[in-house]
Amino acid sequence: MIISNLFWAVPVASVVALGFAYYFFKQMMKEDEGTDTMKKIALYVRKGAMAYLKQQYKIVSIVFVVLAIVFAVMAYFNLQNAWVPFAFLTGGFFSGLAGFFGMKTATYASARTANAAKNSLNSGLKVAFRSGAVMGLTVVGLALLDISAWYLILDHFVDNADPAHKMIFITTTMLTFGMGASTQALFARVGGGIYTKAADVGADLVGKVEAGIPEDDPRNPATIADNVGDNVGDVAGMGADLYESYAGSILATAALGASAFMLTPEMQFKAVLAPMLIASVGVVLSIIGIFLVKTKEGAKMKQLLSALGRGVNVSSLLIAISTFGILYVLQIQNWVGVSFSVIVGLVAGIIIGQATEYYTSHSYRPTQRVAESSKTGPATVIISGLGLGMISTAIPVITISLAIIFAYLSAIQFDTANFLSAQNLSLGLYGIGIAAVGMLSTLGITLATDAYGPIADNAGGNAEMSGLGKEVRQRTDALDALGNTTAATGKGFAIGSAALTALALLASYIEEIKIALVRIADAASDGLAKVGSEMLTADAIKVASFSDFMEFYNVTLMNPLVLVGVFIGAMMAFLFCGLTMNAVGRAAQSMVEEVRRQFREIKGIMEGEAEPDYARCVEISTKGAQREMLFPSILAILVPIVVGVLFGVGGVLGLLIGGLGAGFVLAIFMANSGGAWDNAKKYIEDGNLGGKGSDNHKATVVGDTVGDPFKDTSGPSLNILIKLMSMVSIVMAGLTVAFSLF
Repeated sequence: MIISNLFWAVPVASVVALGFAYYFFKQMMKEDEGTDTMKKIALYVRKGAMAYLKQQYKIVSIVFVVLAIVFAVMAYFNLQNAWVPFAFLTGGFFSGLAGFFGMKTATYASARTANAAKNSLNSGLKVAFRSGAVMGLTVVGLALLDISAWYLILDHFVDNADPAHKMIFITTTMLTFGMGASTQALFARVGGGIYTKAADVGADLVGKVEAGIPEDDPRNPATIADNVGDNVGDVAGMGADLYESYAGSILATAALGASAFMLTPEMQFKAVLAPMLIASVGVVLSIIGIFLVKTKEGAKMKQLLSALGRGVNVSSLLIAISTFGILYVLQIQNWVGVSFSVIVGLVAGIIIGQATEYYTSHSYRPTQRVAESSKTGPATVIISGLGLGMISTAIPVITISLAIIFAYLSAIQFDTANFLSAQNLSLGLYGIGIAAVGMLSTLGITLATDAYGPIADNAGGNAEMSGLGKEVRQRTDALDALGNTTAATGKGFAIGSAALTALALLASYIEEIKIALVRIADAASDGLAKVGSEMLTADAIKVASFSDFMEFYNVTLMNPLVLVGVFIGAMMAFLFCGLTMNAVGRAAQSMVEEVRRQFREIKGIMEGEAEPDYARCVEISTKGAQREMLFPSILAILVPIVVGVLFGVGGVLGLLIGGLGAGFVLAIFMANSGGAWDNAKKYIEDGNLGGKGSDNHKATVVGDTVGDPFKDTSGPSLNILIKLMSMVSIVMAGLTVAFSLF
């Protein structure tokens, strides 16, 4: 009874998170927005961002309605359970809502951050960071609310005489709202990324390089669109992205726990509850960490990074300690080992974050070397950045590889003699899943450090366009440079967690295959279902292990269906990046032509006597993003379905493995290359190597424009692609086992 009552900590934690998000929002709104000019610029950005989001949600709503109808038809033909369409819709709704609240806060916070920076660097940091915390706490609050609500609904309405299989049914059904979250996140990331980088590239190439005017100069017509893009891409997009990572890791681990402990119903409930409780405690500890972030006046980059690191590291240390207490109270099997699996996830997240910081912050030699390569022009800047990005993949890949091994071994009590036995495989996969939960347990504060970045960037733009003093601009530049590093760190963190979550989802896919086959056997007149080349009863299917299913479907490296799936999965990562990169290129071309036209045709812009047509640039970015985001996003949904119908379960598992392997490495490469190019430019703008306006500066601006779609469009979209393909495969498992060609 005591254990079952612990479940209520989950909805309570969600209310606490949303309550503090509201508190930080109200505190931010009490700050002065500054001069009339600052207010006017902030209003331009706010209106543009909200107009874009409204248009995006219209298009995404149509896609969601179509998919919900497809799921309803599948349910009618017994290929899916009837709860899936509703779970799918709520997942998308809450993901979109998290992005909306975060972006609304960011558009109100930028001018207030710039105005606070008039007083001190610490004041600006505090306003920007706590505004970013609204995004972080809203994401975790809404995710836990959605999870707890669906658990209560399904527990009440699902009628199953067998408690163990009822829990498996509940957890796998809840996984499907992850597909709704992933679908919404992909549209938000791709559309927002195309929008922001089309504006950014246009503003940089024509404004900085051709016209020789500063970044965020009010004479640049693309400046407002650039600032709008920071909000729709890096706030709304990132929020939706990490919402589905957070929810997906909890739900996949819960589903693995339900399967691993199905023979002991009491332990099964504890295993399902454990990831939810760890996430709930993480909410409270994230809030503590948020209050610890502050710095002194005149702080250098390393001191600013230390200020943010203090909050994140204290929260991580406290959740590490708390995990042992949570799992001890639950008395989960091998609670000490499972606790260490959580620690493994936390440590892996910290290492990936530190490695990303090292390769992308201009406080360290790798990015400084990229800046120094500008002495011989933009070509060597691009070559140097590409090389840095490739080298930077080593530490995260090795870290995640070790995390997978140690999380698995910890969960099975280092029983290497029976490493892949049926029982150890289930427990080990549960350990990997809960490691992903550990990595994301303090998302409330880690996402705050990420959402802080675009707020600081917009604050710098507002300060420049409003003509604030040099000292204010120096402070906002310091906050902005810090934001570039935290954003790169956040992207590394997101893709690292995606790798662990996707691995857990692979195992959850087998569970969904099992449930689909049981449904087919129960509906068949002879009570049998075809599993690979065998005909089995529902009871035989229920007790089959992961290893049994690998054997039933011949999932080996020598199976050509699996190999074809691996190749298609790897290809999808590159195809997706190519489509989104080209989309940014086409939208940026339109932006460049428009900015050149305005400089040429609107007399008095360069003298500051005439106001550019900002609205036209916002319109170009909006239309370009809406048009270009559809094809790559829909392709990500269709490919797993087609592969499942053609190549069956083996082909789908190959697809997911190939997509995970290639997508993980490619995403790190693109995020770190882009971050290094951006901060190499910032390094020169700080007065090094000739400073702003020099040939070296212009060379790094070109590098930065290449890096923009790398780090803000294609790269960060890959971690959603990896998980969306997994989620689609899980939801379509019934179709795959019923109608696959092979």
